[in-house]
Amino acid sequence: MDKKTIKAFCSWSGGKESALSLYRAKLQGIEINYLLNMAGEDGKFSRSHGLSSKILRAQAGATGISLVQSFTSWEDYEKKFKNKVFKLKEKGIKAGVFGDIDLEEHKNWVERVCREIGIKPILPLWKNDREKLLEDFIEAGFKAIVVNICCDFLDESWLGRQIDREFVQDLKSHGKIDLCGEKGEYHSFVFDGPIFNKRIKFKPGEKLLRENRYFLEVRVV
Repeated sequence: MDKKTIKAFCSWSGGKESALSLYRAKLQGIEINYLLNMAGEDGKFSRSHGLSSKILRAQAGATGISLVQSFTSWEDYEKKFKNKVFKLKEKGIKAGVFGDIDLEEHKNWVERVCREIGIKPILPLWKNDREKLLEDFIEAGFKAIVVNICCDFLDESWLGRQIDREFVQDLKSHGKIDLCGEKGEYHSFVFDGPIFNKRIKFKPGEKLLRENRYFLEVRVV
């Protein structure tokens, strides 16, 4: 299949891997028509990163790409994901872009689910070096901050930090931390970069502790 003709959705968390995978897919000539986000059952926050749906809609507006959300529990996640993608297939979507790097269980899930749905999985970041990914992200002009950390690895002082070269060096000095946070050490919010038509205006809010994770509220201005 010619990648230049592929219409795809991007699995969208609002964080750096989603943004970079979308960027690379577009450079390959893939047409991204939808951002697919899985939110909590009340629809207020994303299931993975804890970003508000208002912030996700602001990101979608800045990209010019439609946001599609599914509200789900972890138990119903796969079922709801499949149902939403089936509906996207009816609109001509042939592929899904995912930001996984090297966790085999995630890749296996993506490939199995996509096979069962009948769409092509595209993983632009797969098996890339962690530090090189962050360097490419920064070099491309993306701007992001940390909005979610696991207390087993980092403390709340990391919340709100911009992902730049100083941040990468501090992570490297910290110890056994996955530089991209693939083990859940931290998650991010992207507010500017080459996939956006405009910078997203926001302000940080409260720091909230929930189930051994600190979250930074991010509000649209």
